Formats: sequence, structure tokens, C-alpha cells
Amino acid sequence: MIPAELNDAAFIVVQLEPAEHEDIKALRDTLRQFAVFDTSATTQVRAHAQHAATCLNLILLGAGGDPAELLTQASEAIDSAIKASELANRNEPRITQADLIAISHDPGDADALQEAMVAPEPPAAHPSATEPRTAAPIQAPVMVATLIDVPAPAEHLTALDGGMIPDDADLSLLGDFIIESRESMTGAEAALLELEANPEDIEAINTVFRAFHTVKGTAAFMGLDRLAEFAHHAESLLSRVRDRELPYTQAVANLSLRSNDVLGEFLDAVEQSVHSHETITLPSDYAALMHDLLNVDAVLAGIETRSTALVTDAALAPSATATVETATVTGAESEGARVTSPAALTADGGRNGVGSRTANKSEADLSVRVRTDRLDRLIDMVGELVIAQSMIAADPAVTAVGQHDLVKKVSQAGKIMRELQDLSMSMRMVPLKSTFQKLTRLVRDVALKAGKVVELVTDGEETELDRNMVDAIADPLVHMVRNAVDHGVEAPADREKAGKPRAGRVKLAAFQQGGSVIVELRDDGRGLNRERILAKALEKGLVSPNHALTESEINALIFAPGFSTAEQITDISGRGVGMDVVRRNIESIRGRIDIQSVLGQGTIFQIRLPLTLAVTDGMLVRVGDERYIVPLTSIALSFRPEPAMLSTIPPTGEVVMLRGEVLPVVRLHQLFGIPRAVTNPAEAILMIIGDGEHRVALLVDQLLGQQQVVAKTLGDGVGEIPGISGGAILSDGRVGLIIDVTRMTELARSGDTRPRLLNAA
Repeated sequence: MIPAELNDAAFIVVQLEPAEHEDIKALRDTLRQFAVFDTSATTQVRAHAQHAATCLNLILLGAGGDPAELLTQASEAIDSAIKASELANRNEPRITQADLIAISHDPGDADALQEAMVAPEPPAAHPSATEPRTAAPIQAPVMVATLIDVPAPAEHLTALDGGMIPDDADLSLLGDFIIESRESMTGAEAALLELEANPEDIEAINTVFRAFHTVKGTAAFMGLDRLAEFAHHAESLLSRVRDRELPYTQAVANLSLRSNDVLGEFLDAVEQSVHSHETITLPSDYAALMHDLLNVDAVLAGIETRSTALVTDAALAPSATATVETATVTGAESEGARVTSPAALTADGGRNGVGSRTANKSEADLSVRVRTDRLDRLIDMVGELVIAQSMIAADPAVTAVGQHDLVKKVSQAGKIMRELQDLSMSMRMVPLKSTFQKLTRLVRDVALKAGKVVELVTDGEETELDRNMVDAIADPLVHMVRNAVDHGVEAPADREKAGKPRAGRVKLAAFQQGGSVIVELRDDGRGLNRERILAKALEKGLVSPNHALTESEINALIFAPGFSTAEQITDISGRGVGMDVVRRNIESIRGRIDIQSVLGQGTIFQIRLPLTLAVTDGMLVRVGDERYIVPLTSIALSFRPEPAMLSTIPPTGEVVMLRGEVLPVVRLHQLFGIPRAVTNPAEAILMIIGDGEHRVALLVDQLLGQQQVVAKTLGDGVGEIPGISGGAILSDGRVGLIIDVTRMTELARSGDTRPRLLNAA
């Protein structure tokens, strides 16, 4: 076991500033006392602790040079003491997986696991940290095979006791620890994936090491002993990679990624324990992974033996599992593009690093954590202010003749209100970076499971979206990326036969276009087989044999519920569940998904999303006595048509010819049953909405002007209205309905313009 004094010191020293003399003095005294009186530690461990104390004393004396550099030296000395202590304990008895399974079968004996994890008293003679390390004895091949192939039963391991939250724990500090540790885990996962492509990237190793080290130190400080102990063993594996004792192989990568996952589950369990006041439930993979980390040399040797066996078997049996390679490129536009530094992928921006103390202080002064419910409430209140201000501006008492000063003041208040609204909305905008990073891990795992070689390229991950929209597209992107790797990208042998590189390529990009954000997923795989799709659709009765479909309409059939052309159902995909959910989730946030595909060359999925759901810049239009808002970014142009431009074409219905393009006409008064509306197009206005082949002409009575409105849902009492995405309170207090352009164009293109009732479910 690492002495608690060193764990606490490692956590405290990275938080210190050179001017905090009282805290520096307290840490110096603790290290001095440990170095002098703790005879259970080796001489070398105590020497490193004394060196750290000396560096801290020089800061207090003001005679040792740069205080920040001395703090760094003290931190490094403490790390060296921890490492020396760890090396001294590596001869401790190793618990076996059989021990863990036996303990897990008896939940009442959970304390035995805790005792098994604790190192005994150090032996009389301790190996020096500078001496060559002796590898742990490797078990017999039969035992290794059992160790790998017979995992501990998860249903028993989850019952193990992870301890209680200490009674004196500061819950607010514990909450901050959980949030910051999750950010560290996200950055660590990105760095681990980067290491698979660049195993010699020392900065990526340091990023992961710092994350594990900080979680370990803080958990020990909080009294979360099981979590601290696990983080220590996970950190030890990375320490050996950093010190070149172990190469960063795929086996090490698997152990490290599993460790990162378990740390994340541990944090969830701690958070749950805070709310439930019950014991911390250990993660399902905890016991098996602790066993592997404690016996890492034997485990790695066993995995390497298995890998060799697989290669040998593959020569005899072509169907054997192939060796899997994965690569990740970030921000790359071409094969020769530079890979983004792993430091840039760290979610906490390197705040856990010892050498970034000045930047840490500056960043802490410039940022503050805000609960999301409070932020949402703020935005709602600003929206109400906007509505109130627009009502004041439209009040007859303000607009009356002679009220120039009052109008000027109200106008000035309106400008300030607009700036306040823009600022509050920007606070809820978040980059897509974290979402993209999670998908990087997904590509690796799915490719590994499917026996494929896949290269993921990401671009535009700093593109920002409303936080609620980022959450809404997370699951659809997971479905799409999984399908791209499993169904889109071919197996390496098949790609070679088709004249393609062995490594498939999946690119995930995001960029802003007008008032929308485009998220694009493309692969260079087999593409959509439209003949098979159409045949399956006919078999299921989704389309009529007599109805000719365009390429885009055939592509859209994959979004039908339960539709799948997979010949084999796997645990990855193929059950026809997912793509219908993808489209439904995207449309629920006023988005649209389009598909382009070339057989044998690949597929492109393009998701178009509004920047935010809360505020809409729109054109206010009148139809009869009703008011509607058409999103400004969806309007191409507005005009009054000549009678010669209008005609009727079966089965499309009424159309308008504009610059050689034939566009369906949608009469809002017919669609929603609005009386007293203008019925002669030559006396009304046609608005061209949508884009590309999805454009239609919307017939309205009058354009009333641009207006920024706060979008509201219609509520369960009204229900869903096809073609309407929500409502907004206008300046006169009336409610205007917001046109859902995507749905409206679909209705027009399908010819479904039968009247709708505004209370339809």
C-alpha cells in the first residue's frame, strides 16, 4: 500500500500557489515527519519525501530561486516517493481470480476482498528504484488460459461492498470532484485512443497518467479508499508504459481503457451513494480488472500467447479472427494531415498538470460552474423579458404620435434586450468535441469486435450547438456510426478484392451553414444497394409495385421501422432497430437527415440542425386572421406570382414554375382550414422555403415583417400538428404558430395536403 501521507501530499501539492505559505508550511511539516518517523517506508521513499520538504522550505525562506519551479520539484519528488514505494511493494502476494470469485459468492465476507488488496508489511530488504525490475513469475499456460477465458461472474461481483461515503465528507466538494474527474476521464479516453495510433506519444501518456493520478489523490483525500486503490493500480500500469518498462500494445490499451471505464462507473456509484446513503456498489468489472492489474505481467503474457495462437490458427483456418488495427485522426482533411496533439483532446485542458500552474489560476478566475437547471431557468426568464419588451414596444401608448423620446428609450431597451438574449443563449452553446470523442471510442470497439480495420477522421469538433440539441443527437450518432462500421465498411479481405485499402475510412464532420449546423457522417464502404432495399420494401409492403421511386426516396426507406437488409443478425446491429429512431429523434428537434450513396464507393449521411431551439428569427406572415412564423433561414425568396406561372400537374397537384424549376404549392389556408384567407395566388404571396430538391412554395396572404420569437412547445393539450413545430407569443399577446419547414416540405412532396385540425393528436 502507498502511505496515506504521500497520497494526500500528491493531491495537495498540485493545488498550491507559491504565495500560500501557511499551506506550504503544513505540507512541509507533514513530509518531514513522515521522512523521519515512518520506519515502515524504505530509505529511498523517505529520502524523496525529505527532498520534497526541502524544496518547500526553500520557498518559505525565499532563498531557493523560482518558487513555482520549486513547487514543481516538490511535486516530482513526491511522485518519485510514491513510485519507489510502489516498486517496494511489487513483491506482495497476488490475489487470484479464484479468490475473487470465492469472495463474491459470499457477500457477507466482502471485507476479505479489502484485506486481500492490502499489502502486508514490507520485507526487510527492499529493491532500489534504480535497480532493474524483476518481472513477476508467469503462471503455467493452463492457468493463464483459465485466467483469460473464464471471467468472474458479473452478477456476483456487483454485490461486493465498496464502502460508505465518510460521515465527515464535504458533499459540495465531493460533487466538484465527481464532475472534474468525469472530465478527466473523457480526456484520458481520448489520449488512450490517440496512443493506439501513436504509441510513442509521451504527452498522451502523461495526459492519462495525470488524470489517473489526480483521481487517486483526490479520492484518498475524500476517504474513498477503494476508488483510490483502484486508481493507483491503473496509474501504475501507465507508469510502467511511461518509463518504457512496457510497450503500449493493444493488450495494454484494452486494460487501460477498461480501467478508465471502471473509474467512470465508480464515480457514478459514488454519486448514487451520496443520494441513497447506501454503500458504494462496485462496478461489474472491478474484481476481474483488479485481478488483471495485480497480475499484469502474467495477464499480458497470456494475451500475447493467445494472439500468437490466433495467428498460427489463421494460417490453417482462413475463417479465424483476423488481427484488428484501429487508427484515429482528428481534424484531418487528407492522408498527410497532422494529427491533433493529445493535449488538445484533454477535456480539462491540462488543468491537472503540475507544470501548468499559472494557466490553471488564470482559467479558474475566468470560469465558474453553473447548474444546468439554473441556466435553463435564466434563459426562460430572458425569453419572457423579450416577450414583455416586444409588447411594450407595440403598445399604442408608445407608438402614438409625439412620443419620440419614449420610442427612443424603448428602442434602446430593445437593443440591450437583444444583446442580453444573445449572451444568455451563447452560455448554453457547447462544442461537439465531447460527443465526437465518445464516438472515437465506439469506432475502435466496434471495429475490434467486427474484425475490421477502420480509420476515424473527425473535423469541426469545435462547432457549437445548443446543449439540449447536442444531447438529442448523441444517440442517433451512435446508431449511425455503429452501422457505418458494421454494415458500411467491408472486411479487410473484401476491400482488397475491390481494389480498396485494407483500412476503411469513416469521417465525422460538423460545420455551420447559414443559420444551421451540418453534421456529416461519410464512409468509403460498400454503399447502399438500392435494388436490395427496394426488394425488401416490396416484400414488407412498404411501397406499391406500381409506384416509381426516386433514388432519395429509396434511400429513405432504411428509416422505416423494423427495416433491415442485413443477411446476418449480430450483437452489433442488423435487427432493424435504430434508424427509425434516428430520424424520429432528429426531426423532434426540427432537424432533417439526408442520404447520398454510391454502390461500392460509400455513403454520406447529412444531418441539418437549427443552431438553437429556444429562439427563432422568423418572418411573421398573415393567413386569414391567423399569424404564422416561418424560420428566416429556410426562406429562399418571396414573390407575387403571375397567373401564367401556375398550373396543375397530376398527381402532384398545384405547382408553380420558377426559373425552370417546378415547385409544389402549399396553401396554408387549406391545410389548416383557415377562413377568410386570400385564395387567388395572383393576389397573395408565395414563399419559397426549404433547400435543394426539398423546396416548396408556401401560399400566404401577407408578409408582416421579421421578428425574433421565443419558441414554446404546444403542450399535450394541443398535441402534434403536422407542419407545426411550436408556438410563440407575439407582441400583441396573441400566439403565432411556427412552421416546421422540414415536415411541411415532406407533406407537399408526398401530396398529402388534406386539412388538419389544430387540436389534432
